[in-house]
Formats: sequence, structure tokens, C-alpha cells
Amino acid sequence: MAAPATRERPAGPAQHAPASHAARGGGQPPAFYALGGGRVGDLVTLLHPPYTAWHLSYFALGAAVAPQLHVDRLLWGLAAFALAVGVAAHAFDELHDRPLRTGIGDRTLICLGVVGLLGAVAIGVAGVLTVTVWLAPLVLAGGLLVLAYNLELAGGRFHNGLWFAAGWGAFPAFTGYFVNAEKVTLQGLLIAAGCMAMSVAQRRLSSAARELRRRTLAVSGTRTLSDGSTEELSVGALLGPLDGALAALSLAIVVTACALVIARL
Repeated sequence: MAAPATRERPAGPAQHAPASHAARGGGQPPAFYALGGGRVGDLVTLLHPPYTAWHLSYFALGAAVAPQLHVDRLLWGLAAFALAVGVAAHAFDELHDRPLRTGIGDRTLICLGVVGLLGAVAIGVAGVLTVTVWLAPLVLAGGLLVLAYNLELAGGRFHNGLWFAAGWGAFPAFTGYFVNAEKVTLQGLLIAAGCMAMSVAQRRLSSAARELRRRTLAVSGTRTLSDGSTEELSVGALLGPLDGALAALSLAIVVTACALVIARL
């Protein structure tokens, strides 16, 4: 997700061809998982595969700690969040201010966003009708959050670290628990709080990485070590630990969620 900032919206693909990934942020791609140019590369980059899997894992973690794990509810819930977070949220985010500078046209992004969000809501409505009516507030809140956060509605008041942690960490974890448990308990609130804290860590790491990748042309200076030796500073050297931590955490969360779900089956 793009960090909240005031940015001038660049001309769309119809007016100017988008800059190549390497031409941005001092020669760095817009994300550590970004592929090269072309439709396939742009689409994969847009979907943020590691981060999408990360946030879907929160739903799985919530489901795994419920007293009873319903496999059908788990699978449908993952599908709903994949459409809402993986497709709609990222499409609207790119439409709003082009943080990834993809060549995907505005109309395509609008279609992806609308279809993804409607698909997620449709699954949610089916859950309301077949599981419990108390899912309705969660379906409504999820749909509003995707629009408010990624389109930066209300002057961007919902596009900040707190709402990211609540909406992309606590919300899927709590929903995963509630759709299986059909009640609110301490363990459901605790898993939501834990995933929210993890999302805080994710955003702090990714925000620093985005600043280096997308807004930093060059870094100069040296680091003097305790033995008197020096090291030249560079964008790549500063990005390395951030990208490495984000990549490792995205894998760790997915593997952990898979292990817990398998243990419950």
C-alpha cells in the first residue's frame, strides 16, 4: 500500500508511457517483488504477491484459533479477502496516485477494483445468509475500508499506519475467527491484536523501503566502524536489510498459518 503523502498525479498511460521500473527511485524497482515491464509483469507487481499472501494468512490464523475450523468457510473467506485486498485494494491504490507506475490503464484498474470488491462483497453476503447475520457489519466495514484507505477518501484521514494495521492486520484475523466461531471471545481478540502488531511492523519497514525506492535518487556519505574502517552508503545497501526482513516475514507468516491450519484439519 502506498504511504500517505501529497503527490502530484502523473499523466496516465494514455498520455505518456510509464517509466521503466529501473528508472525510478535511483535505479531501484518500486518493490522487491516487482517484475520488469510488460502486461504480465505489471499485473504481478500490482497484485503484491508476498503482501497479499501475508494478509490472507491473518485470516487463516484467525480461523485456526477458532474452537472449530470450517474448511468451506476458510476457503471462501480466503477467496473474499484475495479479491478485496489482493485485487480491489491494490487496483484502487494504483489508480489513485500510481505508486507503482505500471502501464495498466485507468479503465482496467477501475474494472479490476470494482469487480474485485463486488466479488468479495458477494461472498460476504452469502456468508451472512448461510452462516450468521452478524457477519453483515464486517462485510460493510471491509468494503468501506477498501475504498476509504486506497482512494484516500476524506482527505486521506483513513490512509495512515493505524488504519493499515487495523484494516489489513486485525480485521482479517478477527473475521477469520468470527466466521468460524460465530462469537467474540478473548482468543479472537488476542489473535487480532497480534496480527495488528505485526502489521505495524510491516508498515514501518515497508514505509522506509518505499522512501528509498520511490523518492530517493541517491544517497551519499560513509559509515565509520569501530575499527576505523569505512563503508560507502548507498540506496541498495540501505534497502538490503529492509527488503530482506520483509521477504522473510512474508514467508514466515504464510508458513506459520499453513502449519496451524494443517494442525487443525
